Amino acid sequence: MWTNFKLDLSSFSKELNLLIKLIKLDDHVGPEIIDKEVFSEINWEQFIELAKHHRVYPIIYLNLKKVANNCVPLNVLQEFSQLYRNNTIRMLHLSGEMEQISKLFAENKVRTLFLKGPVLATALYGDVSLRTSSDIDLLIPIKMLKKVEKLIVEQGYIKDDYIESVLNDWKWRHHHITFFHPGKKIKLEIHWRMNPGPAKEPQFDELWKKKRKSLQNSYPIYYLGCEDLFLFLVTHGARHGWSRLRWLVDIDKLIQQSLNYKEIIKLLRKYQYPHIGGQSLILTSQIFNSKVNEELLPLINDKLATRLAQEALFYISNIVNLHTEPLPQKVAEYHKRHLFLLRSNRQKLLFLMSFLYPFATDTETLPLPKVLHILYFPLRPILMLWRRTRSRAVTRRV
Repeated sequence: MWTNFKLDLSSFSKELNLLIKLIKLDDHVGPEIIDKEVFSEINWEQFIELAKHHRVYPIIYLNLKKVANNCVPLNVLQEFSQLYRNNTIRMLHLSGEMEQISKLFAENKVRTLFLKGPVLATALYGDVSLRTSSDIDLLIPIKMLKKVEKLIVEQGYIKDDYIESVLNDWKWRHHHITFFHPGKKIKLEIHWRMNPGPAKEPQFDELWKKKRKSLQNSYPIYYLGCEDLFLFLVTHGARHGWSRLRWLVDIDKLIQQSLNYKEIIKLLRKYQYPHIGGQSLILTSQIFNSKVNEELLPLINDKLATRLAQEALFYISNIVNLHTEPLPQKVAEYHKRHLFLLRSNRQKLLFLMSFLYPFATDTETLPLPKVLHILYFPLRPILMLWRRTRSRAVTRRV
């Protein structure tokens, strides 16, 4: 049964509440459900910035037109119209590039699963123009990484992420490398994991067996099966604090589709994410009134899931942008604590143990020949203490 737990949404501004009301509109719900009074005393400049931050302006534009009737200033509608038009052009541009990349990799025998971007827009929204995407994310087997890097560099992409690593820790500490095409203005993220380690996740071969093929493209585009997509979207959104409503809208759209709920619960339990699945369902059901299938209710009736859902409101109500560094100290400390809370007990243990594994900073503190890098394991506690002592000394001098 459903618990009596209710999210405290009192921190939401009038502008944010209006944004949410507009997101909830669809073809089956008439605009009359929105009281015209909610449009009064709206700071429209802030409303536009919220829509941009949460990456939901395509949906907002279409639904604003349904309820405009002198409630919305003309210049606001014009701003959203331009944003919608630009996004449509951008998404079509990304779609074309996605097909070219898919064809290039297939011709070179590289299996590829597209994680987000235009393929997700068509799969969840049925229209490439209704979701925003800033880049193309794809997943490949890790053994193909060098081959893929060579292929895309030959296409004019420039490597943007230069990961510092020691003893191959990049394979599990990180999960993707970023490339940028200066001519096409396209960012490409090549993943070998869905999320950073050391937590476990499905292997590529497992995901490939359950893949789906997009029917919206002239060349075959493969992407995650429904249940694997749910696992990816909830872990990705949680890791980013659900700081953009677009990620919650994705969950809302996905759970409206035909899903194997038993398989979802099985996957979440296998990889120790049931509390995160519950968090996402609580947020979507209470913010967007999403309907949650009864088979998923055990995920919602969980104390940790409810706590995580309430904590996620900090990111939404404070317009937190985790991609803009340096983060304000308050945000950085909150996010660090929240990320740790997201981990299961086993994942917390693995995370803490990962600090015993050498970091690239150890090679800077005490440079050693590569053949001696194994010595960083016993030396790591000493090097950590040395860096901390030096840092404190510098702070005192300042």
